[in-house]
Amino acid sequence: MTHTHDPIADGPGPAADLDGPEQVRARLEETGYLVDDGLATACFLALRLHRPIFCEGDAGVGKTALASALAVALDAPLIRLQCHEGIDASQALYDWDFPRQLLHLRAAEAAGVKDADRLEGELYDRRFLVARPLLKALETQPSVLLVDEIDRADDEFEAFLLELLSEFSVTIPELGTLRAEVPPVVVLTSNRTREVHDALKRRCLYHWFDHPGFARELAIVRRRLPGVSARLAEQVTALVQALRSQDLLKPPGVAETIDWTEALDALGADEVDAELAVATLGSVLKYREDTERARGLDLSAVLATRGA
Repeated sequence: MTHTHDPIADGPGPAADLDGPEQVRARLEETGYLVDDGLATACFLALRLHRPIFCEGDAGVGKTALASALAVALDAPLIRLQCHEGIDASQALYDWDFPRQLLHLRAAEAAGVKDADRLEGELYDRRFLVARPLLKALETQPSVLLVDEIDRADDEFEAFLLELLSEFSVTIPELGTLRAEVPPVVVLTSNRTREVHDALKRRCLYHWFDHPGFARELAIVRRRLPGVSARLAEQVTALVQALRSQDLLKPPGVAETIDWTEALDALGADEVDAELAVATLGSVLKYREDTERARGLDLSAVLATRGA
């Protein structure tokens, strides 16, 4: 494996001119994804050192969107592995295409092939190997690999993933060891439903995704939804900031701020009042208890701070 190869410094493609965090920031912002200094630096180091970025934080704060933005910024395919309870190596790495192998075996038998060793060798040829996301990422240069919600997987899968990310290679008994010529850019996300083991975190560059402040969140909404009125974007952002200050089961993320703004815009609203805000709470809150708590807030007072 060519760990010494540096795609930023001398490689072809869109990453060649990324000489520092500011260039990474600019490239990401061109895609519509706004980053702070810490995240821009983490992304640059991930490219320079071939280390994964471990993104942790509440749902809806932009962790998954970072991987998508990196893929666009680097002009590389995004390969996504969605983790879940019980996920194993065959679902994440590779599997054999048993139906095709069986058809090949029957065709060979019909053709009178009797050589057992030859048949076995043909059955475990690369053409019958089904590449799952992890193997696809190792074989695709360049690529961005998103391992989404690693906290939903179990300890055994974490250990397997740690080994793979340490060497960016995998050994398939029938075919040998496959290595990435250029390691993929890896983004791991966690909603912190459980603690991920320190060994995996140590392999990564860590970044905590917090909910943004008002000015930053408003800038994100305006960037993502340039067609909505500035007044509406400001009011919705203020409402979401107020909702987050409550003791909610699931505080809304930036994704919900964008969803709420988009829903109100679809209703033809250039601004929002308390009545309309309550009528559209389903765009931003997903639990009955949270909706009831929001109905108890003085939304008119929140909007008054924004000149409603």
